[in-house]
Amino acid sequence: MSTLTLDPEKISSVKNNASAIADDIQKFINKHSSISVERSLLRLYGVDGATKDGTPYVNRIVEIAKKDLAQYGITKLLAAATLKTKRDIQTTAELLATKEIPINVIKELSSAELEVKEREFATIAIEKLRKSKEKKERKKRDLPMPQAPWKYLIVATGNIYEDVLQAQSAVLGGADIVAVIRTTAQSLLDYIPFGATTEGFGGTYATQENFKIMRAALDEIAKKQKRYIQLVNYASGLCMSEITACAAIEDLDMLLNDSMYGILFRDINMQRTFIDQYFSRLICAKAGIIINTGEDNYLTTADAIDNAHTVTASQLINEALAIRAGLPEEQMGLGHAFEINPTIKNGFLYEIAHAQLARQLFPRAPLKYMPPTKYKSTDVFQSHVQDTLFNMASVMTDQVVHLLGMHTEAIHTPLMQDRYNSLGSANYCFNTAASLSSEIEYKKGGIIETRANLVLDKTVSFLREVKLQGLMNAIGEGKFADIKRTQTGGKGLDGVFVKGENYTNPVLKILEAQNE
Repeated sequence: MSTLTLDPEKISSVKNNASAIADDIQKFINKHSSISVERSLLRLYGVDGATKDGTPYVNRIVEIAKKDLAQYGITKLLAAATLKTKRDIQTTAELLATKEIPINVIKELSSAELEVKEREFATIAIEKLRKSKEKKERKKRDLPMPQAPWKYLIVATGNIYEDVLQAQSAVLGGADIVAVIRTTAQSLLDYIPFGATTEGFGGTYATQENFKIMRAALDEIAKKQKRYIQLVNYASGLCMSEITACAAIEDLDMLLNDSMYGILFRDINMQRTFIDQYFSRLICAKAGIIINTGEDNYLTTADAIDNAHTVTASQLINEALAIRAGLPEEQMGLGHAFEINPTIKNGFLYEIAHAQLARQLFPRAPLKYMPPTKYKSTDVFQSHVQDTLFNMASVMTDQVVHLLGMHTEAIHTPLMQDRYNSLGSANYCFNTAASLSSEIEYKKGGIIETRANLVLDKTVSFLREVKLQGLMNAIGEGKFADIKRTQTGGKGLDGVFVKGENYTNPVLKILEAQNE
C-alpha cells in the first residue's frame, strides 16, 4: 500500500493527548454506574420476557430496586433473592417483578453466600460472551470471509420478516454485511421492546428476538453462498449497553457504538453515555464484536473541509476509550465519510487525503467508510457518479467496512432495485481496481499529502485544547459537529448513580481483569 509522509512526532502527540482525554473520562466512569448497565447484567444472567403490560422484566426489576442500586448493585440484590427463594434466575426475576418477594433480603444472608452466588452469575455471563465469539470464529473458518472492502448494505422496512427477505436478496447481489437500521428515535427509549416486531418507522426495532431471526436468516443464506455474512445493528442511546448484551447473546458481528454520537445527535446525557459506552465495549471486546463509530455524522452538520480535523480527533478519542475497554484495534471500526461538496475543485483528492490519513493513523482497524449523503440531489445519474468515486476512494486507500452509497438517497428510502444498482457499481470498482492501492504512489508535497498533513496539524492543536479543558467541557462549547451539550442536560441523567461502598458488578470486575 502506498503511504503519505506524516510526521511521527505529530502522530505521537495526537495519540498521547487522546489518551489523556480518555483517562480523564475514565476516572469519572469508574465511580459511576447506570440503570442501563444494571439491566444489561440481568440480561446476561438470563433474565428475559415481559410483564402482562409489556414492560420488560429487567426494567421492572431495576425500577423496583432503584433506591438500593447505588448501595449494592443489581447483581447482589438478585443473588440474595435467588438464595432466599431457592429458585432459578428467571423464576426469581419474575417473582421480583410482580413484588411477590421483596427486592432487598441481603441482611438475611451472609456475605460469603452472596459472593459465591455473584461469582456463579458472573460465570454464566462471561461464558455466554466467550461462546458467542467462539461460534462466530467457527463459522468464519467454515465459510471464509470475503476480501475487503466489505460491502455493507442497509435494510430498514420496519418489519423484521420483510427485512429478512431484503437482506437475503442483498446477499445474493454481493453484500458482505447487512445492517438492520433501528426504528426512528429508538435510541430515546429507555427500554428494549420484547419479541419480534413488524411495525417501525424508518427502520425495525432492535430487540433480542429480531436479532435472533436475522442471524438465523443470514446463516442460512451464507451456507448457500459459501461465505460468511456479517450482521450489524445499533447500540447507541439510552439502552446502549443493554442492546450490546442482547447482540452478544445472539452472535451479532458489529454494533454502531460511539462514545459521543448519542450525546451530540440524540441529546442523550453525556454522563450516561460515557458510562454506558464503556460497559458496552467491554462486552464487545469479550464477544468479538466490531464497533462502528459515528464520525460521519459530524459532516452532516459541519463542513467536511473546515472540520475534517474534528473527525480525526473524535476517531482518536474513540480509539483511546476503546483501548480502555480492552478492544483490540482489529475490533475498532472507526468511522469517516466521503462528504466534501462535489463542486469544490480537487475535492476528490481531498477525500483521498482524509481516507488515507485515517488508514495510516489506524493501520489495523477495520475502518467504516460512509458514502456521500449531504450533497446528494434528485439527479440519480449524478448521484451514482458520486457513489462510484466513493467506491474508488475506498479501493485506493484500503478501507475495510464500506457502506454502499444509494443513488436515490435524496428521493426515498432505497428500494431493492436501488440496492442492486449500488452493489453493481461497488462490485465493478472493487474488481477492476482490486490492486490499485499497491500500484500507486502519492506525490511528495502534492495536494493529497499536503491536505493530510494540514488536517493532522489542526488535530494536534484541537486535541491540546480539548485536553486542557476536558472533553465534557469541550462538548459543552460545541467543538464537535458544531453542537453544544451540557453535562447535566439531555435525556437519561436520572439513570446515573455513584457506586456505594458495597456496590458490586462481578462481570465488570472480570472483564477489566482480563484486560490488564
